[in-house]
Amino acid sequence: MTGKKVAILGVGYTLPRVATPELSYRELTYEAARRAYDEAGVHPKDIQSFTCCSEDFNEGTSIFDEYVPDQLGAPLKSVHTITGDGLHGVIAAYMQILTGLFDIAVVEVHSKASNIVNHEEVLTFALDPIFNRAFKVTPHFVAGMEMNHYLNVSGNTIEQCAAVVTKNRTNAIYTPLGVYGMRITRDEVLNSEKIAAPLTALQMSQYSDGAVVLVLVSEEKLKKLNPRAKPVWIKGVGWNSETSWLENHNWSEAIYTKLAAQRAYKMAGIKKPAKEIDFFEIDDTYAYKELQHLESLGLCKKGEAGELTEKGVTGPDGSMPVNLSGGSLGIGNMLEANGLYKTVASIIQLRQEAGRSQKANVKTALVHSWRGIPTTSGAVVILNK
Repeated sequence: MTGKKVAILGVGYTLPRVATPELSYRELTYEAARRAYDEAGVHPKDIQSFTCCSEDFNEGTSIFDEYVPDQLGAPLKSVHTITGDGLHGVIAAYMQILTGLFDIAVVEVHSKASNIVNHEEVLTFALDPIFNRAFKVTPHFVAGMEMNHYLNVSGNTIEQCAAVVTKNRTNAIYTPLGVYGMRITRDEVLNSEKIAAPLTALQMSQYSDGAVVLVLVSEEKLKKLNPRAKPVWIKGVGWNSETSWLENHNWSEAIYTKLAAQRAYKMAGIKKPAKEIDFFEIDDTYAYKELQHLESLGLCKKGEAGELTEKGVTGPDGSMPVNLSGGSLGIGNMLEANGLYKTVASIIQLRQEAGRSQKANVKTALVHSWRGIPTTSGAVVILNK
């Protein structure tokens, strides 16, 4: 289906919160779905395909997709479940529409992280049970090792990682998505609780609850739906998974991000991303990962990301704004919803609805996600208004 265009027409989400004890994941999802359908001007009966992104371990329920249809209005409808980040769900729905078999597809993802009592213990189940788990290491410990290696190889510094935290936490003050917005100094970041040297507690994103539902439509269908809606077009997509074996994957470069970005750039016809893309929402689950991902996205040379951050190039007033939303450090770690909250933040910017964090004359955005240690699973989507 060469030349077929797909837009994100309906955007529904709940504002991230540290905890939502009074709401179930069903209620969060229902509210996001209602808003998305209203904005797109669609009824659940009109939707041909639903994609949800969830992980049974996080949900505490086996075969979790069995519990998805009701709150989306999707009983007896096609539900496609992805055990991965929500950005992979966007790509899946996008490709479904490209086949020509679907005109309207919905993506749902949520985080009820406050329901999980022992996050690190759950994360540890992702490590290889024979060769890695036996050493009693945790994903945060692995992150500390990767951070140490990355900084040594790249030449970036722990002070520059702390600059990422101060930037993103400050950015989060100016957006309603920002749960963890605050002004913080580099010394406070570096002197916070030691997790796995050189990783400290304030260099890790903290958890939040929330839900996002997006309605994707074909260009042909768009003309028949809500005329007041503001479509944002998907121009390029890419995804990649490197090996999850700690012994074998590249510790100094995010190869998964590099390959995913190359595919997205090629599809979107982008030659010089740092100049052709107006702003970037990229993974910063750990502060050092923002620097590593900046370099792997081809936005600068290896070892330059830290200096660009210090000079303000990636700040809100810089030539290459990164995580105007505050990123995961400012919004919170939303589990499988990380990529979709970055997508929401990007769409708000492109629609000129970002309030105090709004950038003038923005037309193109890059959204990037990474599923977290020990995975090397990343995705890139390029949006254009």
